[in-house]
Amino acid sequence: MPLSAPVAKPARATVHPIYQFHAATVPASTSAVANPQSRLPNPSPMRIVFAGTPDFAVASLRAAAQLHEVVAVYTQPDRPAGRGRGLTPSPVKLDAIARGIPVFQPQTLRSPEALATLRALQPDLMVVVAYGLILPKAVLAASTHGCWNVHASLLPRWRGAAPIQRAIEAGDTETGVCLMQMEAGLDTGPVLLSQRIEIGEQETGGQLHDRLAALGAQVLSDGLGLLRAGIRPVAQPQPAEGVTYAHKLDKAQARLDWAQPAEELARRVRAFNPWPVAEAILAGERVRLHGAVALDLAHRQAPGTLLAASKQGIDIACGQGALRVRVLQREGGKAITAADYLNARRDLPALR
Repeated sequence: MPLSAPVAKPARATVHPIYQFHAATVPASTSAVANPQSRLPNPSPMRIVFAGTPDFAVASLRAAAQLHEVVAVYTQPDRPAGRGRGLTPSPVKLDAIARGIPVFQPQTLRSPEALATLRALQPDLMVVVAYGLILPKAVLAASTHGCWNVHASLLPRWRGAAPIQRAIEAGDTETGVCLMQMEAGLDTGPVLLSQRIEIGEQETGGQLHDRLAALGAQVLSDGLGLLRAGIRPVAQPQPAEGVTYAHKLDKAQARLDWAQPAEELARRVRAFNPWPVAEAILAGERVRLHGAVALDLAHRQAPGTLLAASKQGIDIACGQGALRVRVLQREGGKAITAADYLNARRDLPALR
């Protein structure tokens, strides 16, 4: 079992309040708008082109393949990975190959050749989930019903590349998934379906990622189920208020400054687990922090001072409060508990 802070009991999913159902048989877990004019003639399985790359997208690919015909999968080119830096296929590519679905890995979709290849597939719908390439307007218009995107936030909050981590980092208490009709802007398209969930008090980025990946697949399945039944959900424009952007993560952002409030640091530790993983100077050495909690502790010590240490954790003075480090990793080592770290640091007797 991996060493990490325990996740709170998963919260029950709730329905986004701005949507209603037309009289039709649809899943109760999601919400949509449908009217008589949105019914499709001669409903039948559609030809879908799926575009996605990481683990987050695999469950959505499987959902699409269960309800419609996935005629092709687009994913990023194989990248160097692992200690040997050998070329490694994406999780979506591996799943597509296992299903016998043709795979395309263009470096860009902006070329006339890439557009011609896509059009030759004659897709009814393109589904995009964490693909990683920009889709030009011509690509967005290449399918009969355009492009749908599964996005891991409640839009318009957290448009952009890292909505899961930024929600935890900001201290949000809830998040969710939106199924969006794509347009040229960055995650600005109208929302077809959505579902929200609560964020656990000690939930990490990795744990929330897995829950939202499953939820995203369910929301996509619900939307595709409507199409299969001959009902096209009506897109609702995003509100003009409440727009925030989830900027891409990088390793530099993972370096913690003990002068910041403990609560902010604890949120960053959770958000950046399992990547890029928060790091800081502790007892004179650089360590990576995999699990920590904020303490509402009054003190007069300089930020970064070790206040106490026990099997429960190592308490570090912060600009406000203290951070109790529970799981950490020394350079070149593996993640260990605070108790194991103290056993290895016999030079810290005053803190025992």
